[in-house]
Amino acid sequence: MQTKKYDVAAYIWPAYTGDEPRTRIFWPEGIGEWQSVKNAVKKAPGHSWPRRPLWGYANEADPYVMEMEIAAAADHGVNVFIYDWYWFDHRPFLEQCLDNGYLRAKNNGRVKFYLMWANHDATSAWDIRTSHDNTRIWGGAVTREEFETIALRMIDKYFKLPNYYTIDGKPVLMIYDTLNLIRGLGGVERTRAALDWFREQTVKAGLKGLHLQMTMWSENALNLSGVDGKKDVSAYGLIAKLGYDSLTHYQFVHFVDIDRGYLDILPDVRAEWKRIGEKSPVPYYPHVSVGWDNNPRFTEYRPGIVRDNTPENFEKGLRMAKDYADGHPAQPPLVTLNSWNEWTETSYLEPDDRNGYGYLEAVKRVFLDGK
Repeated sequence: MQTKKYDVAAYIWPAYTGDEPRTRIFWPEGIGEWQSVKNAVKKAPGHSWPRRPLWGYANEADPYVMEMEIAAAADHGVNVFIYDWYWFDHRPFLEQCLDNGYLRAKNNGRVKFYLMWANHDATSAWDIRTSHDNTRIWGGAVTREEFETIALRMIDKYFKLPNYYTIDGKPVLMIYDTLNLIRGLGGVERTRAALDWFREQTVKAGLKGLHLQMTMWSENALNLSGVDGKKDVSAYGLIAKLGYDSLTHYQFVHFVDIDRGYLDILPDVRAEWKRIGEKSPVPYYPHVSVGWDNNPRFTEYRPGIVRDNTPENFEKGLRMAKDYADGHPAQPPLVTLNSWNEWTETSYLEPDDRNGYGYLEAVKRVFLDGK
């Protein structure tokens, strides 16, 4: 049995429910993105779709469903859920899986949670009928006034909960699209002022502060032209300017070439972790993705597919992450995984008819059993 405890955090894409009325825009059958999973087809020789969830097309906004999923996660070493959280058209979007499913589950104390504000634009990419157009539907950037509404809502509704995940006693909030945040708030300096205000509000609410986590995409320079003039700033420079406390990745596809074998990808991932660990002014938490293939979202064949991402090879990535965490004892032993249920990107831990519980069992061997 593993003696050291690791915080193994899996992202949750909260679209596997029909309880949000606005999802009918994208998935008119009324079961959320399960519609795309259910209707996916094989598109090329050797293509690994269609796939079927062993738990069925379950409504993840149902607390009874989530009690089963929480038990499966905790029993296999996943002890944190990172919920993708959205705010579109001046109101929250897809909160039902968190509010009605996880938070009403009687055993939710077994798995903590925190929010990743997925503040990217919403496009027609979720709708297989129009995904090839990638038309913008709702913007993810917000004004300062709306930012304050969002911040206070997060503090009052989520941050104070006993099972909200903290680092150094501070609730963690991950921000997915930093550049979109800057665009909405009107520049780096104004964004820093807004984030400082957010921190102050968490303290006023009786919390120890706010731990801001940045979603890292790549080391490449970030063009801020149109916001702060024609300026380029490195990702690390932006971390310092905005006062982020840590960073991690969301998906391998954001920073390495994924159109190859899983074991060919891992050395590049390890090298990226090393570069970030040496350059970043704040802690980096290692990230492991199960794979990538977003063909279920499109009618045409989409190249760019991770190959040979078997549970056994995925386990090698997990061991890399464990080694990285062990090699950085001054920071919490947090590892992020993509994901619990990104089915239409073919990067999920939930059991299916292809690998059974294989991916979850790999997590258990590495982080729970210590084998």
